[in-house]
Amino acid sequence: QVQLVESGGGLVQAGASLRLSCAASRSIFRVNAMGWYRQAPGKQRELVASITSASTTNYADSVKGRFTISRDNVKNTLYLQMNSLKPEDTAVYLCHADFAYGGYWGQGTQVTVSS
Repeated sequence: QVQLVESGGGLVQAGASLRLSCAASRSIFRVNAMGWYRQAPGKQRELVASITSASTTNYADSVKGRFTISRDNVKNTLYLQMNSLKPEDTAVYLCHADFAYGGYWGQGTQVTVSS
């Protein structure tokens, strides 16, 4: 069993920045795909950004140039740096990791951006 614990969410004004963290209870060194998703009320969960073990990244068009995903395999932590936040970024942000023995989700952290 693996636990993923997100942190760093909060209430901010438009234009502000936040850094989300997702700490894993096991080593992520061999985890290939890790990603951040978000789900707003009444909307489907969507992929925000992903990163491979080779640090290849992919971003949703809506966050390109504003968000940066990264991982620290020593600290077993996934990050999402979010800059120039917009009200439409408001959502619960969840991290996901594809371990060899299965995929795991965190519980989510709320990000609310006021206009």
